[in-house]
This record gives sequence, C-alpha cells and structure tokens, in this order.
Amino acid sequence: MSDLDAFIAGLPKAELHVHHVGSASPRIVAELAARHPDSKVPTDPEALVDYFTFRDFAHFVEVYLSVVDLIRDAEDVRLLTYEVARDMARQNIRYAELTVTPYSSTRRGIPDAAFVEAIEDARKSAESELGVALRWCFDIPGEAGLEAAEETARIACGLKPEGLVSFGLGGPEIGVPRPQFKPYFDRALAEGLHSVPHAGETTGPETVWDALTELRAERIGHGTSSVRDPKLLAHLAEHRIPLEVCPTSNIATRAVRTLDEHPVKDMVAAGVLVTINSDDPPMFGTDLNTEYGVAARLLELDEEGLAALAKNAVEVSFMDAPAKARLAAEIDAYTASWPR
Repeated sequence: MSDLDAFIAGLPKAELHVHHVGSASPRIVAELAARHPDSKVPTDPEALVDYFTFRDFAHFVEVYLSVVDLIRDAEDVRLLTYEVARDMARQNIRYAELTVTPYSSTRRGIPDAAFVEAIEDARKSAESELGVALRWCFDIPGEAGLEAAEETARIACGLKPEGLVSFGLGGPEIGVPRPQFKPYFDRALAEGLHSVPHAGETTGPETVWDALTELRAERIGHGTSSVRDPKLLAHLAEHRIPLEVCPTSNIATRAVRTLDEHPVKDMVAAGVLVTINSDDPPMFGTDLNTEYGVAARLLELDEEGLAALAKNAVEVSFMDAPAKARLAAEIDAYTASWPR
C-alpha cells in the first residue's frame, strides 16, 4: 500500500451516491441467493465476479434487478442494510446517503411499513454500533414509469422515515424523459425533501438541464455528459450545483470508455463542485477508497487535495450544520496529523 493509499484508507469520509442493493457484497449476495434457490444469481462468491461483469448499461440493469429479486422480506432488507453499513465502517465512511428504491421491494410483496421499519432499525443499529450515520434517498426506478413514481412519492411523503432526506430518480435514462416525474418531485419538495436525480449518465446534457429545470435538482447523480455543454458547466459552477461523480461505475456501464478519458478533470477545471462516490461498489469491483485513489490520479491530488475532496462531500451533504462541522473538523485533524 502506498502512502497515499494509506492516507485514503484512514481518511474520514462521507458518501453521497451509493445504492442500497447495489452495495451488497458478494458474501451477502451469495447468502441471499442460497436462501432463495429459485434465483439465477450464483451462490458462490467467486462466481459472482463473472456475474458482475457487464457488457453495457442495459446488461448492468438486468443483473442489478436479479439481485433486487433476492430481497424478498423485511429480514432480507434489514440484513442487507446493516451489512452495507459494516462495509462502510471498514472504509472510515462516517456518513452516507444511501439511495433506496422502496418500489422494488413493495411490488415484490414486502409491506411498505415493514420495509421502512427494517431500514430504520438497521440505521439506528449502524450508528450506535458501527459509527456510521446512514440517511436515505428514496428514488423512483424510472424504467417502471409513473406507477413506480406514485408509489415512491406515497411512501416517502406518507411514511416519511426519520432517516429520509432526499428524493431521487434512477434506472435507465434512454427513453425515460425526466419532465414526466415533475409532479412527484414537487410533492417531495413540498414535504421538505431534497431533489437529487440521476441525469446525464448515458444521455446528453439536455437530460441534466431537464433535471435542473423540471425536477429542481440540488445535486446531479453522475452528470457525466455535462462537459459537452459549456453553458451547462458554467451554470453548475455559478450555482454550486454539485455533480456526484462515480468514475469506475462509468467505465463498468460503458458510459465512459476508459478512466483516462473520464471527464472529471474537465468538470473541476470548469469550476464545478464534484464529489467522488462508488455507486454500486461490489458490482463494479470497487469501493470508496478505491475511487478516491482513482480521483487522486486523474486530478493529480496529494493528501491536502484529497482532504479537500472529502470536505466537498461534507459541505454538499444533507447533514445538519453541527454534524457537518464535526466531520469537517475530523478530516482537518486527521490531515494535520498525517506525517509529512
């Protein structure tokens, strides 16, 4: 391990773009697959490495949904959520906004109240036992259409769990226009939730514009294609609307060809505020520490630069002000104590 890798490993971090089911480790996925033998998901953790090799974004969605199908009751939900937090604690992640898709579970028969109770129970245990503060972004799986949007908004605004901070939109972008979801985002925003849709990952900058103008996005998930529109980059920079950048994910889903071609450097050069995230880490063979290492190479960052990147995530998170101050101070203290 290099000195920089060691610094990253110990750096206190927040993560803002990471998916609930997509964070299931091979061990947990294999355990769930063994409990549900009618699934086509392998029960051997080593075989999952091949299973999680994606041809393109559509294939990724197909594989992702097969793992979603393993989450069949509230016990599965609770187990997954707590184990995701355990993996985060090993990386010194102190706070994470986990993107959760209630519709994927409720349409498989898990009652919405039981689903919410399971994630909330795991959240409270994770904070007290592991030192990881989890918060939720309830997202609409866009490919499931307006029925899913209605269900997601109903659960978010009706049950409104304590850990819920934001409302999102995920899934394929091609053929799923953002404007149709405006009424549901309006409802969520009226309830005090923040808007954090995915946009511009596999479509052009016009999708990011739609997310900003129609869904009133406060952060953009991915936003990879934003660099193709200088006016959009200038708007993001001027209004300090962050991009949640997930480098390895973009390669795995073929949104970007190679890491060396990743546009994160152009985003930063344009003055856009970026955060670094892992998206669906075990599925992409990565974790947040690895992504910070990628960012360090692409952006030519030293320890001070990486600490500043970590503080970006704290700044644009939906933590309250005292919590932000505490985590920022922890990052500063850690960096100051690092041997030069």
